[in-house]
Amino acid sequence: MKKLLVAILLTPIISFSQNKVDLHYFKSKDSLVGVKDKAGKIIVPAQFKIFSFLKDGDPVEGETILFDGSKEGEEPEKNAWGYVYDKNGKFLYQPFLYDNGADYFSEGLRRLVKNGKVGFADRNGKIIIEAEHDFAFPFNYGYATFCDGCDWEKTNDEHRSIVGGKWGVMNVKGQTIQPLSKPTEKEVEIDGKYYPNPFQYNEKEKNILQFFEKQKKKLSDLHYVNFYSKLSEKEKNLFFEIVERPKENFPFYQVNAYDYRKKELDMLYSFKFLVSEDGKTFYAIGDFNEKKIPFENWLKEEIESAEDFQRKHKDNPNKFINK
Repeated sequence: MKKLLVAILLTPIISFSQNKVDLHYFKSKDSLVGVKDKAGKIIVPAQFKIFSFLKDGDPVEGETILFDGSKEGEEPEKNAWGYVYDKNGKFLYQPFLYDNGADYFSEGLRRLVKNGKVGFADRNGKIIIEAEHDFAFPFNYGYATFCDGCDWEKTNDEHRSIVGGKWGVMNVKGQTIQPLSKPTEKEVEIDGKYYPNPFQYNEKEKNILQFFEKQKKKLSDLHYVNFYSKLSEKEKNLFFEIVERPKENFPFYQVNAYDYRKKELDMLYSFKFLVSEDGKTFYAIGDFNEKKIPFENWLKEEIESAEDFQRKHKDNPNKFINK
């Protein structure tokens, strides 16, 4: 199923990156891109061909520097796209190629490529899982499937599949996890096999999740209001899990919502949330650059969008009732 309505949030947004370094991209006379600091010192020389709408002087967003393109005079590595540097100008890694660009972060980790193998890095550019596998899917509900001895199928189709090889499942430490012989409903189903629930919480984290549990029915009805197919209450159930904890440059918990099958919802940033390190302030992530919106403002906009949708589509099968 596909969510049909995209709400345009007009609420003022706030950047949550805490890094104080003021860097911006610049373009050379031959349109190659580099990075300078506020004083004009070159941090990374202009040597990248960027194919996005990047403008001279655009700020560097996030905790690292991403050059979303190719490097002058360097042959591209298979399955890689772009280059990531730290804010001192040190090269860190090449992201995995996904959707005609650099891979997205999923549960706080992004795929990278080194010597033809796939690993994972966090938002600070730290390599969390070394590049050891021929392919890996993004993390979902604490696990990522991977394969060795596999490759892209030989076809000219735009959307190709990975074929062959031996497949496995790893946790966020890169450890291979074996399926359970006697699963329960609390476990995680992946390709017909069941794996241990990967999430464990202390009391503070349980209290954070209670904030979302208390509003689960409302949040579920908001998410599914514009789905064409009639869903049961079980099918509309959402799970909320903490997928990232406070670290350097990121003083937040990130909470993601999952459907009843424990699959990530089909949007890159919608229904993903941030909670301050003290567990008292809640935000929704508002766009691809990970801006944060105060939760109550976000909720008000979502309710208004849902009610507007229902006025225009009175036969929608999954009703939202604001209680």
